[in-house]
Amino acid sequence: MKAEALGRSAVKYIHSIVNFMVLVVIMLLVAFAGFALWDSDQLYRSADRSNYSIYKPPGEDNSKSFQELQAMNPDVFAWLTVYGTNVDYPVLQGINNMKYLSTNPEGNYSISGSIFLDSENSKDFSDFNSILYGHHMEKRVMFGEIGSFSRKDVFDTHKYGNLFYDGKDHGIEFFKFVHCDGYDSEVFTVNIQEARRQAYLEYLAEKEVNSRDIGVTEEDRIILLSTCSSRTTNGRDILVGRITDEVFEDPFYTEPETNVRQQLFVDSPVRVLDYLINRLPLVIAILVVLIILLILIITYKRKRKKRGNRNG
Repeated sequence: MKAEALGRSAVKYIHSIVNFMVLVVIMLLVAFAGFALWDSDQLYRSADRSNYSIYKPPGEDNSKSFQELQAMNPDVFAWLTVYGTNVDYPVLQGINNMKYLSTNPEGNYSISGSIFLDSENSKDFSDFNSILYGHHMEKRVMFGEIGSFSRKDVFDTHKYGNLFYDGKDHGIEFFKFVHCDGYDSEVFTVNIQEARRQAYLEYLAEKEVNSRDIGVTEEDRIILLSTCSSRTTNGRDILVGRITDEVFEDPFYTEPETNVRQQLFVDSPVRVLDYLINRLPLVIAILVVLIILLILIITYKRKRKKRGNRNG
């Protein structure tokens, strides 16, 4: 009988250890998933345009200046805005096209990188074709919205942008959305010389998904906003515009939010819901961890109570 009782106790003890180890493993997995979600959220937050809006030229009261950002990183030389989107970032140029794939405008390492001009282009945008690169990211950061211009309704309603360089604003008039291969040397050759310009424009027309006729000629200067595409292997989505001396008004302009967190809850319920949904996975992960901890505590207390009743 004594040996049998010892055997039962040993089995219960081993069973308790196994259950505890399983719960610990589950907690670790949930915690890891929660951390991964948190880390991903931090990545998107760090790439959000709001982090750099204080530097946007010409600068507003109580904000930092464009020159301060340039002092932090001399490779900053321009500012790109695509009206009606979250594309509103400083533009940089490195000694090659690798540096700013993983370096932010302040010069720090970042997976989200920066918006940067091809290293072979002139900083004054005097070349016939200048190419800007940026990562395709979710949550509408960096060049994450460029692919949406494949939709005709988006392309038709988002016609203009702004390019600040050499101390003043310049307009961008978008006239084409192109999808091509990332290794297409015909598209990604910069500073096309005069004899090949018409052929270049015709080649872009062959790759176009959407376009509008604004009378672009060989005498114009065009800009290509290029990002990765998930539609094809090594695919690239490119929004093409003409650089002009005429500055266009932003048809989507609204009064700036003085306090984003306060504004969030005085705006429509849709924005509040969107805010919560974007963070729902992280909230769920935290709740799961708390529930598991609560189960462990309740189980532990019940076992202690049962032992107390037996001893009593």
